Amino acid sequence: MSNLSFKFLRSNLILGTMFVLLFGWVLLSPASAQVIPSPTPPPIEDDDEPLRINVETVNVLFTAQDRNRRLVLTLRPEDIQVFENGQLQDIVDFSKQIDLPLSLAILIDVSVSQERTLPELKQAATSFLDSVIRPIKDEVAVITFTGESTLEQGMTSNMMRVRRAIENVRFTPPAGYIGGRVAARIPGTPPISGRNQMVQGSTAMWDAIWVTSEEILGPAPERTRRAIILLSDGNSNFGQKKLDDAVQAAQRSEAVIYSIGIGDNFVEGVDMGSLRRVSERTGGRAYFPRDERELREAFAQIQEEMRSQYLVAYEPTDTRLDGSYRTIEIKLVNPELQKQKVELTHRKGYFAKQEKQ
Repeated sequence: MSNLSFKFLRSNLILGTMFVLLFGWVLLSPASAQVIPSPTPPPIEDDDEPLRINVETVNVLFTAQDRNRRLVLTLRPEDIQVFENGQLQDIVDFSKQIDLPLSLAILIDVSVSQERTLPELKQAATSFLDSVIRPIKDEVAVITFTGESTLEQGMTSNMMRVRRAIENVRFTPPAGYIGGRVAARIPGTPPISGRNQMVQGSTAMWDAIWVTSEEILGPAPERTRRAIILLSDGNSNFGQKKLDDAVQAAQRSEAVIYSIGIGDNFVEGVDMGSLRRVSERTGGRAYFPRDERELREAFAQIQEEMRSQYLVAYEPTDTRLDGSYRTIEIKLVNPELQKQKVELTHRKGYFAKQEKQ
C-alpha cells in the first residue's frame, strides 16, 4: 500500500470516529428533545384590525387668474378648499404641474365655415405644437370633422408625423359646392342628396368631441394631462350627440377643452355660447380671435396656461364606487386673493369609478 493511500485511509478513520462521538453526544443531550418542531398554532384573528376601503383619489387640474387675466403662480394649499357634492374634502396633495406628460388632441373643423381660415389655423396650430410638445414625453393626435370624424394621426410623439398630418388637412367641399357657402346643381351630375352629401355638408361637433374623448384620450396612460384643442365655429347641426354628451365624455376621460372659435372671416357666424359652455364645464377656456395675430395670441395663452396649472388631489368622503356623477368646487379662501378677484378655472365634476364585478 502506497503512502498516499495509507494517509487517505487513516484520515477517513479519524473523521468517522469523530462523527460517531459527536452524533452520540447530540442524542444524549437534553436539548435534543427540542429538535423536532411542534406544530404552528393557527393565527389569532384581531377584531381591531382596521377595515381597508378601496378609495379612488380624485385629481383636479386648475388655473388661477387675477382680474386682468394674469396667471397667479403663488397659490398655497391653505388658500383653497375643495368640495365634492357640497361636502368639504381633505386635500392630500397640492402642487404645480408643469412636468406631467401631455396627451393632446387637435380637433379641426373642416366644414364649409372654415374654408377661408383653414390655412391660418394650420400654421398657428403647428407653431403651437412646436412650442408645447416635448419629444418622447408628450403625444398628439390630429382629428378632423364635418358630419363625421376622421383620425388623421393617432397618438404619437413623432412631431414630423404630426406636422405632416396637419399639413395634409384639406377643406373638402360637398358635391355641387361653388363657393361662398353655396351649393348648386351642376349640369350632368346627380341631384345633391343622400347621406354622403348630408355628412359632407354638415358639422357634427359634439360627436367629434365625444369620440375623441372616449376613443383617443380615454385610453391614454394614467397621470397625464389630457386636453383637446377645438378649432371650430361652434355650430353643430348634425350627429347623434348633444353638448351634455360631449361634456360628460370629456369629464370621464379627464380632458380639458380649449376652444378657439373661428369661422368664415374669423368671427363671422361663431357660436360663442356653445364654445364657452363646453370649455368652462371641462376646466378650459374659449378664445375668439378676430384676425391672424389674435389667433396666434390665443394659442400662446393656451400654451402659457397649460404650463402654469396646479394639481389638487383628495380622497372623497363618499367611498362608493357606483359610477355616479359628483360635482367639484374649488373655493378661494384667502381674503387677500379674494380682494384681487382671483378666478379659479377647473372641471365642474367627474364620474366615480364603478366597482369591478
